[in-house]
Amino acid sequence: MSLIGKEVLPFTAQAYHNGDFVTVSEENLKGQWSIFCFYPADFTFVCPTELEDLQNQYAELKSLGVEVYSVSTDTHFTHKAWHDHSETINKIEYVMIGDPSQKISRNFEVLNEEEGLADRGTFIIDPDGVIQTVEINAGGIGRDASTLVNKVKAAQYVRNNPGEVCPAKWQEGSETLTPSLDLVGKI
Repeated sequence: MSLIGKEVLPFTAQAYHNGDFVTVSEENLKGQWSIFCFYPADFTFVCPTELEDLQNQYAELKSLGVEVYSVSTDTHFTHKAWHDHSETINKIEYVMIGDPSQKISRNFEVLNEEEGLADRGTFIIDPDGVIQTVEINAGGIGRDASTLVNKVKAAQYVRNNPGEVCPAKWQEGSETLTPSLDLVGKI
């Protein structure tokens, strides 16, 4: 079952953010673009490389009006300990959500039930709280956060320009398409 076009289901969770514990819910997503980045576990191997890569894109994503949330089935206390003890994770400025109940991971259909851990899932969510993109990777395959910038720009363009779509490898400022009978068979 695809989550594309579905509204994020209700949740409430504790998170670690810039030295504080904060409460986050689906209501935090309303009125802004959001990225949810699920990963298996703190204090592991591929996960810190991905979260650091995401941090490296964070300023540009923020400039596009996007808030970033990382999520694992660890607690917010574990996120703080990891943040305090890892030079890589210490750089993170975005919200780190704890999901020990596994409710959020289950809602986003990324929970590996046997392991009790989240798969590597990335979701772009629009200001209405509706999921626009989904990417799921196997545990051993790290993601490239730089691709998120163009995906967000494309999602924002399509939202702001009804009737137009962005072709493969679309870059901001390049041509879009207007689906019509005239284009059928000509692309």
